[in-house]
Amino acid sequence: MEIRTTFHKRLRDIQDELLAMGSMVEKAISRSIEALKNRDLKLANQIIADDRKINEKRFEIEETCIQLIATQQPMAGDLRTIVSVLSIISELERIGDHAEGIAKIVIMIGDEPPLKPLIDIPRMAEKTIDMLHRSLDAFMSCDQEIAQKIAAEDDAIDDLYNQVYRELVSYMVEDPKTITRATRLLWVAHNLERCADRVTNICERIVFTVTGKMCEIDASKY
Repeated sequence: MEIRTTFHKRLRDIQDELLAMGSMVEKAISRSIEALKNRDLKLANQIIADDRKINEKRFEIEETCIQLIATQQPMAGDLRTIVSVLSIISELERIGDHAEGIAKIVIMIGDEPPLKPLIDIPRMAEKTIDMLHRSLDAFMSCDQEIAQKIAAEDDAIDDLYNQVYRELVSYMVEDPKTITRATRLLWVAHNLERCADRVTNICERIVFTVTGKMCEIDASKY
């Protein structure tokens, strides 16, 4: 009994570390858009430097998970939880990489004059951060239904991306001199769209944790 109590405490600690990593990633996305809006090259460089901390957190959690599997040989639901943590931290690290990518684009943009007011890109970021935060809460509460609904919200991100794409392409067509600036903003939007896709992957892992079944979430049902 004491062994199992210790095991579940270690498992809870792992989940807490997962939430801490999620918070780091949410902050990275938010700050990358802040750097973009304010042309803040110092902040952009800090985001790039801080990505190493996200990577280190992933490796720490991964090592703890492997040790727990090796020493405790968890079964059924507990094993699915640990396997899902390993998958989710990989998705979180990649989301962090997308935030780092946005920061690098900010540095490329430098002090160029803004092409247009930033409206839909910050909306994409805000929505993505919200989806990520709620998906991690759903993982902690093993709420399959909420996870499925969050995954369905990815369509809203895709709609915003398509809107940004159409608008920026129109700028390019009307004035070829805007191509470089418009392309860089497209890269930013694409990074955010990929972040949301990875949140969907996290939601699918939540469904696996609860049901033991790996499947793509059908957004049309929600």
